[in-house]
Amino acid sequence: MNNESVDYLGTPIEFLKGVGDKRGAVLRKEFGINTFRDLLYYFPYRHIDKSHVYKVSDIVSDGGYILLRGTIGNLRFAGQNRARRLTATFSDDTGTLDLVWFNGLKWVEDTLRSRHEFVIFGKPTLFNNRWNMTHPELIDPSQQQDSPVSLRFQPLYNTSETAKKKSLDSKAVSRLMVNLLTAVKDNIPETLPLEMVKDLNLLPLRVALVNIHFPEDNLKLSKANLRLKFDELFFTQMRLLKMKLINTNKFKGHVFAHVGDKFNRFYRECLPFDLTGAQKRVLREIRADVGGGRQMNRLLQGDVGSGKTVIALFSMLLANDNGFQACMMAPTEILATQHFEKISRQLAPLNLRVEFLSGSTKAAARKKILAALKDGEIDILIGTHALIEDPVVFKNLGIVVIDEQHRFGVEQRAKLWRKSTTPPHILVMTATPIPRTLAMTLYGDLDVSVIDELPKGRKPIITRHFYEKDRLKVLGFMKQQIDLGRQIYVVYPLIQESESLDLLDLQAGFDAITQSFPSPAYSVAMVHGKQKNEDKDFTMSRFKNGEIQILLSTTVIEVGIDVPNASVMVIENAERFGLSQLHQLRGRVGRGAEQSYCILMSKYEISTEGRKRLDAMVETNDGFEIANFDLRLRGPGDLQGTRQSGMLDFKIADLAKDEKLVVYTRNLAQQILEKDPGLSLPEHRRIAETLAKQMQKDTDWSVIS
Repeated sequence: MNNESVDYLGTPIEFLKGVGDKRGAVLRKEFGINTFRDLLYYFPYRHIDKSHVYKVSDIVSDGGYILLRGTIGNLRFAGQNRARRLTATFSDDTGTLDLVWFNGLKWVEDTLRSRHEFVIFGKPTLFNNRWNMTHPELIDPSQQQDSPVSLRFQPLYNTSETAKKKSLDSKAVSRLMVNLLTAVKDNIPETLPLEMVKDLNLLPLRVALVNIHFPEDNLKLSKANLRLKFDELFFTQMRLLKMKLINTNKFKGHVFAHVGDKFNRFYRECLPFDLTGAQKRVLREIRADVGGGRQMNRLLQGDVGSGKTVIALFSMLLANDNGFQACMMAPTEILATQHFEKISRQLAPLNLRVEFLSGSTKAAARKKILAALKDGEIDILIGTHALIEDPVVFKNLGIVVIDEQHRFGVEQRAKLWRKSTTPPHILVMTATPIPRTLAMTLYGDLDVSVIDELPKGRKPIITRHFYEKDRLKVLGFMKQQIDLGRQIYVVYPLIQESESLDLLDLQAGFDAITQSFPSPAYSVAMVHGKQKNEDKDFTMSRFKNGEIQILLSTTVIEVGIDVPNASVMVIENAERFGLSQLHQLRGRVGRGAEQSYCILMSKYEISTEGRKRLDAMVETNDGFEIANFDLRLRGPGDLQGTRQSGMLDFKIADLAKDEKLVVYTRNLAQQILEKDPGLSLPEHRRIAETLAKQMQKDTDWSVIS
């Protein structure tokens, strides 16, 4: 059989010996295993070492699982009904121990009477001064020798209660894996050039896949891990870079050829502060993109308060200077309104037309805005999801800015991108710092800019962790801050599974706060997700205007209004929040000239992981340090939501632990594509074939991030 041309691994799983229709249905539903390939890449989570055979005399204390070889005799039944058990004696040339079974007695008895010599595997315990082993695994020594794979390291596979009820526990999966490897050993095509495998001292793919399930020894297991991690990371980077290359060649962007009067006047006359070095660097990167004749797809990362919005504004002014329109989309009406008010105020001297569009825009105003937009009379349009609706038509859209991009679905962004015949330049912004390895993988098809410097004069937020016993001290500090004219956020966690409970927590907190800060001396209000949008916006606007001193909230203010006078963020039950969310909430304060504080309240008994998260918050204000710690603590899955193309669905690679390999494979992929962009050279044939198969499965959303 020509294993290069026939996809034997694509065979439906039902056709594997030992599976059939019923088991096949369970494998498909429970584990997403549809084909031979899916099962082959269903890796064990760990192995039990059966490589060393012990003697009975080696047993000196209760310990781990061990392997023994000897004879079994003296079978006898004891007890009745549910207490019935089978016992036997195991012997080798150094001693004996007792064996006992409570389940499957008929099968065990038949097995034990069929022969005397066994290899047994189990955990010895001391009972009545004699060593015994309960329910040992019985292994036929001849099977160990005759097996097509090594059985010295027993793989353990994740399974489910449903699968176990259908007799598909870890051992059953292991037996199916033996059948699979027997069937496909000679039908596993290599994915990398043989020279690359040799030069990088990697195991051949076939050898790696056998040894990841049934390793010959620990060294082979380690090498199998490396080879399979390499494949995952290398081809992920190849896919991302190839998509980026395709888009660069396919989509020619509007050319913003010159920096004109609007850009220069804003820089000279309207900018209320000096740009930081990081902001200037990012602006140069964007200018190079939009002036080069290719469509810009750039991610702008920056910690809360680092000045991303002003860079977005400069980018939109570049479009205006070159005769194009610009738009900015934000995930919430209050955030979009904040952008509109701030940008309108800053651009007032420039005689530019800036408009706002959201779901709540009145019909008459909407009609005028849509007509002016289509005629090209509007320079900058700012709004919410309303911008992607079909009636919204631009005359010549040049650039799209998307704020807090992870809040939007990919299809929503695609609609905005398709509002121009020539694709507009795309600038997506996030205030959630992303670790380098994650950015390379999550956004590897985008160019990434980072603002890693806060504006001058911005004071670091002081973060402290207090327990419930410190409540009076915290309330006293809050009163001091209010006496100084400051405002305070108090945030409660929101757990989707128990919204009613969360609202009770919030209401209880509101009652307690109003007792300590009674009206009319103090003004206290609360907002939460169950309120109508107009009610939330009204309350938050009052807080912004200084009419409310303490705002109690669920996490609806995580991405919200900019209130420079708010100097204290109290986070209740802080151990229930993720690190990224804690950092985002902390970023709601520290926006003015005064010293700001973040107070983390928790009960004393919290998990080790929870304590580590709170300690990290106290130790650093650096969002990138926080993100790296979060990646090590939780893995990549929850940091930015799910990547629609499945880029983060790694089976064996770990972005937190494999940073060096991520960087190495990225650089290697870049070198190969620089030398051979079309992967047409003979030595790259295998890479091209593997990549083509993988990219067929992906929806190409790369142009819109």
